[in-house]
Amino acid sequence: MTSLNLSPTPASPATKSAQTASTALRTAWIAKRQGQPNVSQMHYARQGVITEEMEYVARRENLPADLIKDEVARGRMIIPANINHPNLEPMAIGIASKCKVNANIGASPNSSDINEEIDKLRMAIKYGADTLMDLSTGGGNLDEIRTAVINNSPIPIGTVPIYQALESVHGSIENLDAQDFLHIIEKHAQQGVDYMTIHAGILIEHLPLVKDRLTGIVSRGGGIMAQWMLHHHKQNPLFSHYDDIIEIFKRYDVSFSLGDSLRPGCQHDASDAAQLAELKTLGQLTRRAWQHDVQVMVEGPGHVPMDQIEFNVKKQMEECSEAPFYVLGPLVTDIAPGYDHITSAIGAAMAGWYGTAMLCYVTPKEHLGLPDAEDVRNGLIAYKIAAHAADIARHRPGARDRDDELSRARYNFDWNKQFDLSLDPERAREYHDQTLPADIYKTAEFCSMCGPKFCPMQTKVDADKLSELEEFLAKEGSSV
Repeated sequence: MTSLNLSPTPASPATKSAQTASTALRTAWIAKRQGQPNVSQMHYARQGVITEEMEYVARRENLPADLIKDEVARGRMIIPANINHPNLEPMAIGIASKCKVNANIGASPNSSDINEEIDKLRMAIKYGADTLMDLSTGGGNLDEIRTAVINNSPIPIGTVPIYQALESVHGSIENLDAQDFLHIIEKHAQQGVDYMTIHAGILIEHLPLVKDRLTGIVSRGGGIMAQWMLHHHKQNPLFSHYDDIIEIFKRYDVSFSLGDSLRPGCQHDASDAAQLAELKTLGQLTRRAWQHDVQVMVEGPGHVPMDQIEFNVKKQMEECSEAPFYVLGPLVTDIAPGYDHITSAIGAAMAGWYGTAMLCYVTPKEHLGLPDAEDVRNGLIAYKIAAHAADIARHRPGARDRDDELSRARYNFDWNKQFDLSLDPERAREYHDQTLPADIYKTAEFCSMCGPKFCPMQTKVDADKLSELEEFLAKEGSSV
């Protein structure tokens, strides 16, 4: 086994600003790999090499570097780390690591611009997003927006290149061809995108399977590919040219995020024949990429009743040879527009518990409109709760330490420490101070719910009194 030079101790992305190219964390690491035909983390792992990125991840996850290497080599973990994203702080997505959360941002032709997208990025980083997807379809120059996002981001950036491919032909499906897709995919790779959603799993033979659905095809990329196949009566060009995409990804170390074009868009459509047929194809595509040492994660539903979530996670593991699963939600009910960050976080916590590696957040604006920075905050906090709950349920070492520390602070009426340990300290402090704002109440042994006389945590029993009670009970026994 070869071990490359060690990296500095990792810092939290939430506390770091973007670095300049000359001082970027990975500049020296990447320089050694220039000109190699395959620079993927999987390629090095399969050669027995522990890269600096793997060492960095090992320290962040408090796991052995050899384990990181072995999981990446096997395909059960990915480290999305494009060689053209030098200011990236490497992270891992996989069942052996902590459950991660992705945030989506993106400008549309109807709303937002580059400045607002950078504000959303900063909000996402502040509240703990592990990765971020730029889903921009308009609202400015897409290349400029993407470049600005990458240059300002210490966390991995994902994109859906099919959106810009369609935009490049002015929305004309009939004029869109395979070379348009490949051109945009390579452009994103050159700009430093770390992972891309590639809708290669939806095949022309799958399309009749959606006829009995209530909501048809709800994936934006899946809808574009379906329209293309229906118009041209040809197989999905992303499937037909999959090997060409693999070659691009090898050169830049871009990870596949295999898109679930036929994910269910409502409870009625969950786990149907269309979804499962595409999932089988995604498993085949996963193994084809692995043959070339290219990293893969697989995207999943969507809208799924609670009783079907475990089945969906286990089915993906079976069909996709345990490649990391990356799910949107899933939403466990369809009746709460405006609150879908809650309906989906319920499903996300369950999916994480059953083995999902990364959760894609849903904001309160889902199904209703383009999220703003505050929606990003609310969606992220809901999903950080879900991911952390999943880590506790999976008994990950140290996962509950913060919970226990906060509980001690709560019992000791250490309000400031309780705020500091919370996922959103500003919100916790804001709610407390709405009724008891004065500094004196930061040491008070009550809050405004119970008041000074009725807080049960004021009942403190010292050790001596407990010992006396135990002696009394031992003597009196059942007569008490």
